[in-house]
Amino acid sequence: MSKLIIDVAGEKIFLMIITNNDIYNITKENTKINYEKLTLILNDFLNFHKLNLKDIKTIYLNRGPGSFAGIRNSLSLVKAFNLTNNIDYYCYSIQDFKGEKDIKYENIPNLCEKFKIEKNLINLTY
Repeated sequence: MSKLIIDVAGEKIFLMIITNNDIYNITKENTKINYEKLTLILNDFLNFHKLNLKDIKTIYLNRGPGSFAGIRNSLSLVKAFNLTNNIDYYCYSIQDFKGEKDIKYENIPNLCEKFKIEKNLINLTY
């Protein structure tokens, strides 16, 4: 099963899929229109890599600090996926990983485990 990382707190919308064999990512402009189209952007990204939502086991969402609108929209999306598809999620902040150097997106799942970030818990930082 695959892992999805969503970060819309910063200057760009960033999505990453980590599968057993590959890592895919995409960035989009961080605009109000793209926030509203986040589900379409994600769906196109999954389809491009011949994946669908049912292939995603866990989602990792950057909870901030950053853009309030981006965090709010991405959190709504992730909560909907949790309710409709029973996909677990972790809300992390780079600040949670104190002492770590050179944090890369592909390491977020391991860092969430290492720093004991709780599953399906929201603790936003705007």
